Amino acid sequence: MSLLVDASGVALPPGRPPQRLVSLIPSTTETLCALGLADALVGVTVYCREPADVVRAKTKIGGEKNPDLEKIRALRPDLVIANIEENVREHIDTLRGWGIPVWVTYPRTVADAIRMVSELGEVTGTQARAAQITGELQALYAEVSAAARRSPPARAFYAIWRDPYMTINRDTYIHDVLRVCGATNVFVDHPERYPTVSLDEVAARRPEVILLPDEPFRFRPVHLRDFAPYPDVPAVREGRIHLVDGKPFSWHGPRIAEALRTLPALFAR
Repeated sequence: MSLLVDASGVALPPGRPPQRLVSLIPSTTETLCALGLADALVGVTVYCREPADVVRAKTKIGGEKNPDLEKIRALRPDLVIANIEENVREHIDTLRGWGIPVWVTYPRTVADAIRMVSELGEVTGTQARAAQITGELQALYAEVSAAARRSPPARAFYAIWRDPYMTINRDTYIHDVLRVCGATNVFVDHPERYPTVSLDEVAARRPEVILLPDEPFRFRPVHLRDFAPYPDVPAVREGRIHLVDGKPFSWHGPRIAEALRTLPALFAR
């Protein structure tokens, strides 16, 4: 069997499937449970919320950016799952320096995230279950992508923060979710991955749909008023400002199925 190499370019030492797992990313925690590994999970972050009945009983090791590394070591994991963007390289290096294997992920597109499920199946010895999940996701991906190509994409503004407003450019997973589901990101061409933008700039891009998620900033109904001064913006004029669950847009793994089944309706003309 060929060596498994993660997104950081490090090969995983060969051996039996891990029996004690720590997850440093909420969406990966959910994915590991979907792979049947709930009992093997011994540690999760304070932000790991799903599946609720599983994570409430797990040891919390801190946040994604500030985990308690000594607590992780005390859990004696034989594999830690991390992410290049969400976690800190120095923390990963420290864990590896202690002899704790770390598998690092970095899906940038929906297709990448589907492949990530297969890779996690290989890493954890759950190939059969991973194949079931990815088979479903690949079929949905093909169907939704084909449907999106049949009509012009809706122009969408996706906010990730308020005061100041921030959004995403083309080099983000959220951007690709929008693309696959039938939208074009109005800040696709911005040079920064997570740019700060004014509402005047948003209005100038003429979005047809405005999306206000509940994470990382928790947008609430009161924030719809921010766009009232821009009645000529198509999304405002047509009442297409949506408060949305952020997980289908930003969580990798089985959550992709929810995204592919539900998000295209937001952009239908």
